Order: sequence, then structure tokens, then C-alpha cells
Amino acid sequence: MPEQLSSEAEGQFKVLRQSAAPEAVAEIERFVAEAPDRALCRVNLIDFAMRRRLDEEPVIAAFLHAARLGIFELSWNVLCPGCGGVLDSSTTLKSVKHDDYVCALCASGYQPTLDEMVEVTFTVSRRVRKIAAHEPDELPFFEYMRQIFWASGADLPEDLDEIGQEITLDTLELHAGEKAQLSLQLPTEFLIVFDPVTHGAQFIDVKGDPIRERQSLSMVFNDLSAPTGTVEMRPGPMRLSLENRTSKRVLPAIWIAGHALHELLGRRRTLPDGEAPSDKPDVP
Repeated sequence: MPEQLSSEAEGQFKVLRQSAAPEAVAEIERFVAEAPDRALCRVNLIDFAMRRRLDEEPVIAAFLHAARLGIFELSWNVLCPGCGGVLDSSTTLKSVKHDDYVCALCASGYQPTLDEMVEVTFTVSRRVRKIAAHEPDELPFFEYMRQIFWASGADLPEDLDEIGQEITLDTLELHAGEKAQLSLQLPTEFLIVFDPVTHGAQFIDVKGDPIRERQSLSMVFNDLSAPTGTVEMRPGPMRLSLENRTSKRVLPAIWIAGHALHELLGRRRTLPDGEAPSDKPDVP
């Protein structure tokens, strides 16, 4: 159902109609009122224009005016070229650091460049319409992955939860300062313990003959960018001890790093001619 916009939002759109292309403004206003929550988080303008068969330039101009009026919040996101995850997010381009960004999931370091690693997105302001992404600590694991972890260019399936369950052995929610333990039966697979909030990761290479003795592994989540490590373990029972030393909730998951996961991480939106839509409109 369409959302009832506040009187403040109505006033902002009235001003926007006077300063931007009418067709673009009409589509944006309809979008804000009718789109599902997840669509209003990290809007990719090129994709927005393409889906509505609008020229890109007036759409970009209209969104920029809307951001100045407080209808949207603009963000510059540093992306991992490998998995498409957002490594950092800033309100201005000047805030983007120019040293290496490390993706723990891909175990790779990248130098940020505008051409390959930075996207510009727009999220509706909570004063205009409150959406689930405004409270990321309340999102369940796969919605957090969809709305917060992955960039706007990721082509995520509607049945992400179902696909995620097939490649996930277990997930856990740990609030600030909490500790927990998981008991797992390790399959003969390459596994990844990964937290999308801190981007902390631990690789587990499970191989060899199965054993009955319980194996143990500990992992601490903090605000430091520690290098990703790999441990070898045997198929069989394992106790995984987890500790959250950050000031926010973390969401560790244990993934099977097989074909299904790599296929999911590699999905990207494409234009009708097969090219990926640019996520960097000409923003001054």
C-alpha cells in the first residue's frame, strides 16, 4: 500500500517540482510512496532511470535536488570488486580514504578508484519515510546482507533466504559484549565464518578422515581490520566460540564456500544489451 507522506515531505516535493524535470519528480514521488522498504535503500540512479525508461540526466539532477532538500541521503560507497560488498560508506567523496581497503571475505586488498570501487547511492530520509534499513541492528541476517552489506549493483534474487539457507550451516546474533558457542558437525568442505557487520572472517579448510573427538575454534569480532586466516580441521564435531568486542550487534554465519556461494557473490545487474549499469552518476 502507498505510504502517507508527512506534511514536511509534501512541502519538500512541492519545492522539488519547481526545480527539477516534472516527469522525473513524479516518478520519484511515486517511488517514495509506493516502493517496498528494501527498494528505498541505496538506490542506483542508472538502474532507476533504466527501469522507468527515463533519460539519466534529468533523473540524476532530480535526485541531487532531492538530496539537497533532505528527501534522500547521498552516500559514497567503497566496494569490493570481488564479492560486491560495501567496505566503507561516506557522505562525501572527500571522506573516502585512499589507502588500501581489505575485503576479509575475498581475502584481498584493493586500492580505491572511482572507476572500479566507488558507487553513489541514495537512501530515503527517515524524516520522509522510515524504512527498515534505517535501523540496521534490527534487520535479520539475510536482509542485512541484502540491504546493508551488498552494493546496489548486486543482482540479488527474491528467494535470497532460501538460497542462503542452502549454503549456510548456521547463523548467530551477538549483541555488544556478548559471547556464545556453536556446536557444529563439520562437513568435508571449505568453510567461511563471516560477519557482514565488521567484515571479520575466518577460513576453515575441512579435509582428511573424519574424527569423533570434538575440535575447538575461537573467533573475536572487533573494530580492527585483522588479516583473514585459514585453519585446517577434520570432518567431525566442532565447538565454535565467538565473542563480540564491538559496540554494535554482529551477525556471524558459517558458509560453505562452494559453487552456490561463488555464484551468488558474482551476480550483477545488467542492462538489456548485457552491460552492467554504472553506479557512478556524474555527481559534483
